[in-house]
Amino acid sequence: MTNFVAHIGTDESGKGDFFGPLVIAGVLVDEKNSELFKNLGIKDSKKLSDKKMLSLSNEIKKNAPHSIIMISNSKYNELYSNIGNLNRLLAWGHARAIENILNNTTCEYALSDKFGDESLIKSALMKNGRSIRLEQMCKAESDIAVAAASVLARAAFVQKMQSMETTYGIKFQKGCSNLVKDVAFEFINKYGKEKLKDVCKTHFKTYNEILLNC
Repeated sequence: MTNFVAHIGTDESGKGDFFGPLVIAGVLVDEKNSELFKNLGIKDSKKLSDKKMLSLSNEIKKNAPHSIIMISNSKYNELYSNIGNLNRLLAWGHARAIENILNNTTCEYALSDKFGDESLIKSALMKNGRSIRLEQMCKAESDIAVAAASVLARAAFVQKMQSMETTYGIKFQKGCSNLVKDVAFEFINKYGKEKLKDVCKTHFKTYNEILLNC
């Protein structure tokens, strides 16, 4: 490969899921590990099975500087209440992932999928990230670093959902369909309305719809 520019890719998982955390991951890819990742078949996590994704996640962790920001539901709801805007919350998470990598290595370029004005991420960066060139791109998962970040983020999300299922004895649905509401009613019957905010994102309109029908 010629003229490959080492860079950090960032991506998130869980923002459209009523249950479960928001996870943002960052991965630093250089010429060497980019070839390895392509040969392993790393691509946008939405195109991978959970089993394959979890396996690839381990390979990424072993072969690249990375950072995973896991925002639990209780913390997510607190942050959203304070920030009041999902794009600003995402920017905060992407900035932290970039900063964590820059704490241990140097890099001059970062790329993320486009979710809002890139100035949001830039303003959320602290001193280590002030000089990094930051870009957002539609369908950025076509980039190997962003694809690797998407795998790390989704794998962490899936593992957290599995942990929640073990803790509560309930099979949590991904996404935000009517099946999600059925699970929410099951959860409330078992643990009460107040505990629901510990496993879901309360700013979703689904939350109020569920409470109105309890």
